[in-house]
Amino acid sequence: MNAPAATLTALLHGPDSPGIVAKTAGWIFESGGNILHADQHRDAGAGVFVQRLEWTLAAGDDPGTAAARFREFAAALGLDATVAPDTDRPRIGVLVSKQGHAFHDLLLRWKAGELPCEIAFVASNHETWAAAARDHYRVPFHHLPVTPETKRDAEAALLELVRATGVQLLVMARYMQVLSAWFLERCPVPVINIHHSFLPAFAGAKPYHQAHERGVKLIGATAHYATPVLDDGPIIHQAVAPITHRHSVEDLVRLGRDLEKQVLAQAVRWHLQNRVLAYGKKTVVFE
Repeated sequence: MNAPAATLTALLHGPDSPGIVAKTAGWIFESGGNILHADQHRDAGAGVFVQRLEWTLAAGDDPGTAAARFREFAAALGLDATVAPDTDRPRIGVLVSKQGHAFHDLLLRWKAGELPCEIAFVASNHETWAAAARDHYRVPFHHLPVTPETKRDAEAALLELVRATGVQLLVMARYMQVLSAWFLERCPVPVINIHHSFLPAFAGAKPYHQAHERGVKLIGATAHYATPVLDDGPIIHQAVAPITHRHSVEDLVRLGRDLEKQVLAQAVRWHLQNRVLAYGKKTVVFE
């Protein structure tokens, strides 16, 4: 039995111009490929064209060579393109502090085969989850303590860890440290963060207590790419849950954690499936 044909997925964006869809489809056809999925959108306000293409290669075509050819073709159209084979399993690093709900949820989903990746390490400013990472999930754990005096050294150590392990994504699974502009400007990979959606109304400590006191009717969670401006990066996914006067503070915290787990997992999954195209301050998510 012949091996199944390799599949490539491309994300493209750039200035809009007539005929882009026809040209990309034609290139794939002329290369002997077969389109499995195609979706595109025109951002009228920005004049930007975005597209996601997934196609099988001609028999015997090398995925790496085909990806390089397609990137050259896209560049000739004035488009930026990222291309990944279906066999790609990116290596990711997970950052966590003392709250473990998002950390456990991610690693359990990974263990169950729900996330197409390899978790290269878990790093934390505390040792709370060291045994869980090493003994239960069998993932290397790195303790990087952070104080105001050692923050730069800790971030330098994390940056070295990212480079040494070759990860392609960092996930902040309720990592309760603000990654500095110094770190983010030097980090060679995207960083996904998760937080409650009360900002900026209920900033600081005990946001759920503040929300309860104000009688909020919705709580939510937001996953986004981290940028040097705190909690201002391109949004990947959000979700909300209704709240009534019968919900206690403990209920709000529990529901908020459930939302954070779901939203973070979905954001990471979409990223790994090459469904998120970020440009400027926004994203397009091809579901």
